[in-house]
Amino acid sequence: MSTQTKILPRLDKRHLRLDDEARFIRSWFEKPLVTGAVTPSGRVLAKTMADFVDPTIDGPVIEIGPGTGPVTEALIARGVAPERLVLVEYNPAFCQLLRDRFPAATVVQGDAYTLRHTLAEFAAHPAAATVSGLPLFTKPLRMRLRLLRDAFNLMHPGAPFIQFTYAVVPPIPKSLAGVRTAASERIWMNLPPARVWVYRKG
Repeated sequence: MSTQTKILPRLDKRHLRLDDEARFIRSWFEKPLVTGAVTPSGRVLAKTMADFVDPTIDGPVIEIGPGTGPVTEALIARGVAPERLVLVEYNPAFCQLLRDRFPAATVVQGDAYTLRHTLAEFAAHPAAATVSGLPLFTKPLRMRLRLLRDAFNLMHPGAPFIQFTYAVVPPIPKSLAGVRTAASERIWMNLPPARVWVYRKG
């Protein structure tokens, strides 16, 4: 009986991961430019992204493109209270999944590339961070820059905009005036390998 108690949660988690991968693959086949990734972010990548968030800073933590929630889980493990999370997801099926898994979080179905409009009602309280799982390279540079500008306008001065990419080059240029940029080491344990880029205003 004690052996079953130890093994069952592990199996459940594995099955959950396989279910999420199936959802991502189906969504990617239907709309590859919207979903961007074939599978959810791996555990190491999700933790790396969450580690750039300081949970002691006041305000909401915005996550755009959370998908099935692997980075959301990492943010909670990092110490961000679920009720502080504002999850912006375009896919309605993923929105319902996120509401079921993170009932204390605020799930907003909308377009992150019009972030200022999508999160207009949350602008009263500056955010502590913005964490992005969006496939930025599927959009023109002007849209990426507008997204970054909108995120900066929703956050505390100097708060991070955190973005991962599978590409070798950064998804937003490093040489933007008035923007400080940092990057993680390449995360080889993720499939495919990824890197996390962090942008701060000032």
